[in-house]
Amino acid sequence: MSQAQLTVSHHMTADGVHVVVLAGEIDHTTTDLFRQALTAQGGFAPHTVIDFRAVTFMDSSGINVLVAANNAARAGNGWLRLAHTPKPLAELLHIVGLDDVITLYPTLEQALTPQTAA
Repeated sequence: MSQAQLTVSHHMTADGVHVVVLAGEIDHTTTDLFRQALTAQGGFAPHTVIDFRAVTFMDSSGINVLVAANNAARAGNGWLRLAHTPKPLAELLHIVGLDDVITLYPTLEQALTPQTAA
């Protein structure tokens, strides 16, 4: 059995939104990298968008990272948004009820658009 591979890139937008772009698999072997990408600024950023377009798999360890990031963002009066969530991942988020807590957007551009009641 081979170890899962995950690549991460991230940047900060001009208005202070932390954008994390993932590619590969999120499982127990890659969650540390996933968590580190979300906490690259010394803690969870108050406003973060995660682009899942190239994620091919995520298990419960990735769900745990999302829950922690969402809780931290909300505690700081911020938000976490997900963009380009592939159907299998969107179904997983729906099964665990996370799509009721974290908003999923069809595109990165929509996720970055300021919302009046996000």
